[in-house]
Amino acid sequence: MSMSSKVIIPWEERPAGCKDVLWRSVANPIIPRDLLPTSNSIFNSAVVPFGDGFAGVFRCDDTNRRMRLHVGFSKDAINWNIKEEPLKFQCDDEEIGTWVYGYDPRVCFIEDRYYVTWCNGYKGQPTIGVAWTKDFKIFHQLENAFLPFNRNGVMFPRKINGRYAMLSRPSDNGHTPFGDIYYSESPDMEFWGRHRLVMSPAPFEVSAWQCLKIGAGPIPIETPEGWLLIYHGVLRSCNGYVYAFGSALLDLDEPWKVKYRSGAYLLSPRTPYECMGDVPNVCFPCAALHDEETGRIAIYYGCADTVTGLAFGYVPEIIEFTKRTSII
Repeated sequence: MSMSSKVIIPWEERPAGCKDVLWRSVANPIIPRDLLPTSNSIFNSAVVPFGDGFAGVFRCDDTNRRMRLHVGFSKDAINWNIKEEPLKFQCDDEEIGTWVYGYDPRVCFIEDRYYVTWCNGYKGQPTIGVAWTKDFKIFHQLENAFLPFNRNGVMFPRKINGRYAMLSRPSDNGHTPFGDIYYSESPDMEFWGRHRLVMSPAPFEVSAWQCLKIGAGPIPIETPEGWLLIYHGVLRSCNGYVYAFGSALLDLDEPWKVKYRSGAYLLSPRTPYECMGDVPNVCFPCAALHDEETGRIAIYYGCADTVTGLAFGYVPEIIEFTKRTSII
């Protein structure tokens, strides 16, 4: 299967009178919390074009409140058939393959296969799990990319300087009150090094929505202006954490070098389904579909750690926004 197959991504025109760079789907939330008989919530999930439609890996917390990953398929990337049975990885090493928990997956197509990264509970400690599949039926689990503690492992869609590349966010074992985005490279998807700092949280007085911690979101999009990165940022308010997301442009050859970084957010919790849920006030992007010809982009994001939302925009407009509001 090649990602070159032409599929039509979800799209809604900008509402009349709307001047925002991104606008929400009128169908939001597109995936309800109870789509599965045993799901407490479905959010922070990854989707990609596949065959004549789309496939995805979804975070589905069950009614035991266990964090699980499930595979799903869709013809239109809006109406999803998510398998009731959790995803099971094939792994020859029991030390790595023993499942404890997994959440917040990303899916990235590189060369001839789809790589899945997720926050993997290795012996109960969060790190970056890695697996690959060609058919979304059999998933081959590889070595964890990093030592605990780490989250938000996001791969680049091609090798950079001849090596696989990934962004991540070193963390702790709780609700991390800090977080910087780092870049790492690997020659073989097993040994990761050449670690570089990409971005740190912004000063409160400069851009408060991203002043506590930040983390990479969907797979970066290659553009002539650089790698377009959608990332989340967190504000610690008097009523708890608030998750919003913005954008940055990274150098194509040295992606740890940030060219522009938005000072304003693209999307922040405003609607009831973003402000109310298991974890209030969260907009957490994990996937994006884009069309190079039209510049259209559809961003999938978790809402209040409960349901899945969809927002639309144009890549050129996001790039212009990133430059215009840049704090660099």
